[in-house]
Amino acid sequence: MAAGPDPNIGRDLLGGQFQILQKIGSGGMGSVYKAAQPAMNRMVAVKILHPKLANRKDLVSRFRREARAMSHLTHPNTVKVLLYGELEDGSLYIVMEYLEGKNLNQVVRKEGPLPVERAIPVLIQVCGALQEAHIQGIVHRDLKPENIFLSTNGGLKDYPKVLDFGLAKVTERELRPGSVMLTQEGMVFGTPEFMSPEQAQGKVLDARSDIYSLATILYEVLTGKLPFEARTPMEYIQHHVTRNPIPLDERVPGKQFPPGLSAVLAKALEKRPEDRFESAAEFADALKPFAGGAGKGYTAMMPKKANAALEQASKQHAAALQANKAPASSAFKSPAKTVKMVQQPPAPSAKPAPAPAPLAKPPTKAPAKAEAKPLLLVGIAAGCLIAGILITIVAMRLFQG
Repeated sequence: MAAGPDPNIGRDLLGGQFQILQKIGSGGMGSVYKAAQPAMNRMVAVKILHPKLANRKDLVSRFRREARAMSHLTHPNTVKVLLYGELEDGSLYIVMEYLEGKNLNQVVRKEGPLPVERAIPVLIQVCGALQEAHIQGIVHRDLKPENIFLSTNGGLKDYPKVLDFGLAKVTERELRPGSVMLTQEGMVFGTPEFMSPEQAQGKVLDARSDIYSLATILYEVLTGKLPFEARTPMEYIQHHVTRNPIPLDERVPGKQFPPGLSAVLAKALEKRPEDRFESAAEFADALKPFAGGAGKGYTAMMPKKANAALEQASKQHAAALQANKAPASSAFKSPAKTVKMVQQPPAPSAKPAPAPAPLAKPPTKAPAKAEAKPLLLVGIAAGCLIAGILITIVAMRLFQG
């Protein structure tokens, strides 16, 4: 039975800010549409998640958290998120920049394996996008050729954009060892062909899981094949966990690669995360010698140990919060301390000396003198004010004369 027309086609979103024109992609979590934004005179991509997910508060909360994190990513090789939120029917949405071109999977299927001098610069740029995300604590978890888009916007060629950061975290539950969890729509969360061993076993993931997945992608882009001989998703999962990958130099008979490249990929594909490259930046540095003249320029765009702007902003924000707390705390505690210090001296003096009566009389006179001094000062100030006014009047008359 054929599916009915998509109800989102022709739909106006957010009071007419966006007008959906056509569907350009779909998956288990939702669909992606090309939409017009008349006020900005531009096209955007709108991803709308299935309304049924709105019933899961944990998924909604998780999606919003990830969407917020995605919107903070600023690396040029990460797809730009413009807006996100919830529609009237409860559907969650993300508005992103609209890209023209093809994803890496489409390119390799059409053109075959890419030459080293073309593939390596693309993957180095992807490392830059991942490095920024990892610094901010975001692990992609679903890197695959379909999520690396080679944009042709602005006349560029092979300009990669990493898509769907963090969306793979929006799962009903983590993968269990030896099993693939499916949604009700039948979509696998995480792609078995590109999973790291620890992801296949349902372990906690960090940046090194993405490095493994990215190395698997590069392996396929260069050879047209994956690092294992397998026929089913379950076999791929088992091989990622238990078998060593076929060396790059041996994967395609008669095909040669630059010396050392196979060793770099072997390190990135190690079973234990601690045996891989520690960061995407380190992986990019290892790939740089094989990138030709473009390698240096791309690695120069690599985020360093921390995103300086974000780190500085975070420090300033923390300092501001601390500064706001400190005055309030001292302002509250300081009077209390002062009161205690004033009240304590009379108590000890009253106990050892039972005749404080003579000492009690001066305080009654002291306020009188203290009151007299302010009155005297006020009188002097008033006299000076009157004298000043008189002098001003005389001066004005002299000038008028």
